[in-house]
Amino acid sequence: MTTTVVVGNPKPESRTLAAAVLLAERLSGGAPDHVIDLIDLGAGLLGWGDDNVASAVRTVQSSSLVVFGSPTYKGTYTGLLKLFLEQFPGGTGLAGVVTVPFMLGGSPDHALAADLTLKPVLTQLGGTCALPGLYLLDQGYAENPALATYTQRWRPTVEALAGPAGHGASR
Repeated sequence: MTTTVVVGNPKPESRTLAAAVLLAERLSGGAPDHVIDLIDLGAGLLGWGDDNVASAVRTVQSSSLVVFGSPTYKGTYTGLLKLFLEQFPGGTGLAGVVTVPFMLGGSPDHALAADLTLKPVLTQLGGTCALPGLYLLDQGYAENPALATYTQRWRPTVEALAGPAGHGASR
């Protein structure tokens, strides 16, 4: 299983990045193969044809499992993540990729943001979005019992869909 983490936080090496990596590790049983901190792609995300952005898109498309992470801004994911997702063709851009919508926030008020805002976009791009989104509070995310409950519940599904016998290996 090839695992990638994509994070759209405007702050480099953010808590969102650390939390998304932790989620990927717990879902896949190992460190992610690739970590894409979108802030590192800079202005290349503002148009089409940037080599670094194209490379990041290919990395995502060749992955079995991708955790897409964002902090919660105004009740939704960041514009930075939106710019990256615009690089994928609709309907097929994430075909064959098991996608996990993940958001970190400061208040429980936005607990449904990953499912209501990010998951539909990943699905529209053709991603296999079989898992519900995960939303964690940014303070104490690593010790949050919801993280352990989520990963224990959904790891077998990830293994079935993206593991050696699953969907991701058949490409």
